[in-house]
Amino acid sequence: MNSITTSLAATASSAPPSDTVAPAGRRAWLACAALLGAWFAATAWLRPLAIPDEGRYAGVAWEMLRSGEWLVPTLNGHPFFHKPPLFYWITAASMDLFGVGVWAARLASILAATAAAAGLFEFVRRWAGFPLARRVTVVLATMPLFYGGAQYANLDMLVAACIAAAILLGAHAALSIEAGRPHRAALSLAFAAAAGGVLAKGLIGAVLPMLVLLGWGLATGRTRCLGRLLLWVPGWLVFVAIAAPWFIAMQQRFPGFGHYFFVVQHLQRFASVGFNNAQPLWFYPVVLLGTTLPWSPWLLTRGGVRAWLRGEHGDLRALMLVWLAVVTAFFSLPDSKLIGYILPALPALAFLIADAIGATRAPQRVKLATCAVAATLCVAIVSVAHFYQPKSLAALALRLQAGRATGEPVVFIGNYHYDLPFYAQLDAPVFVVDRWAPAELAKDSWRRELVDAEHFAPAPSQHRLLRFDELDPALCGATSAWIVGPWPSTADTPWLAAQEPVYSDGRVALWRVRATGPAAPGSGGCFGAR
Repeated sequence: MNSITTSLAATASSAPPSDTVAPAGRRAWLACAALLGAWFAATAWLRPLAIPDEGRYAGVAWEMLRSGEWLVPTLNGHPFFHKPPLFYWITAASMDLFGVGVWAARLASILAATAAAAGLFEFVRRWAGFPLARRVTVVLATMPLFYGGAQYANLDMLVAACIAAAILLGAHAALSIEAGRPHRAALSLAFAAAAGGVLAKGLIGAVLPMLVLLGWGLATGRTRCLGRLLLWVPGWLVFVAIAAPWFIAMQQRFPGFGHYFFVVQHLQRFASVGFNNAQPLWFYPVVLLGTTLPWSPWLLTRGGVRAWLRGEHGDLRALMLVWLAVVTAFFSLPDSKLIGYILPALPALAFLIADAIGATRAPQRVKLATCAVAATLCVAIVSVAHFYQPKSLAALALRLQAGRATGEPVVFIGNYHYDLPFYAQLDAPVFVVDRWAPAELAKDSWRRELVDAEHFAPAPSQHRLLRFDELDPALCGATSAWIVGPWPSTADTPWLAAQEPVYSDGRVALWRVRATGPAAPGSGGCFGAR
């Protein structure tokens, strides 16, 4: 990481703030972005997809590419409206350009992290100078949580980058007005970034930037200025032109879409306790301090809040304090809390840490040692994760891909293996066999996701969620099929116990089964799957 710092120092300009990026400043920003992109991408290929998140989102993108249906995201062939499509669009395009692989599946997050860090660098360089911008960038890029999020194939880093861009561009517009400089281009881009956030993960892409900027306005006496900016009609026209068409198209094609997306997946998910990973109110403050080690202890050198607001750049510190507080409080309110949700707070935290480091008289060797430990920790965590992915079915999927003929049906028993269609590059959806007990369907799980998706299926003939007695009729007509199920086989699948699996990892097995004859009453049917 020291080499990155040195390269940034050699290429970046410390010119005074200006709304027009001079050629030297543009070159500095491009060099910064290139270094950041290389840093985030360097280890993105090391580990298999994490289950369920990475397998789910990479699998949806693979289906989009495979089917050629770029408008409607699908999970196992059925419309999947848990989240909007921006991540899937970027990831499917990445796979189309670079091939289907884990690096391509993570490119959206790599690009988003690069944009967020480079955007923060440019904002701080313009309004606080290059030395602080360099420190901020290095701190953010070597935070273990940010580094891990940069190569994790889900929506969190993408929406975090859009939120950060909207906040920084909105603040830049406000500061530019005060400095008598042009601001409309930055403000238009702020609305565009908020629209991108909505297409990345939903309403938080617009709500959080507005809350942060309004909070900053209240804290610094800019309420009137920021209120005027947030109500700027041309900006809202840009926002609607980017964000609205997809939602309108989905509501026209699927009449229940609006209720499901905005009420169930937004309001109910925010307010209810039935969703996954319930955590106490203090969860995110602890996560922020723990996942940004060894940088977070530097915050203690600054003192109280008043110390942050005194001196030069107090307005910028106020922005970052409000940003950090608003995002942390917002995500702390619901019971459901996942670590990745807090990623939008990290740019503000990185600024506060970098500012505290610059204000201390600690020896330079201590600061460089912190940077070295942080960078080493980032790489070490990703490297260790390569050896600990117990749910990955990459090896089984490759065996299935090598042996399966085009058109042979694939059946998942007792689980939906999110990563397997991606790794095996399946050319069609699979049958999923389970008991589908009502108590299980009430939980936030793969069962609920598949059932919700099948509700939007355009035709009953596309029914792929089967009970055990429905499997054999569904397979009749095929001469052979591939079964993926638990190993050893359970009481629900005694007919598999007599067959030798093609592959087993001691937890999940792969069988190729052949039809035994036409279905007959009491015979167990074409495959004997009773």
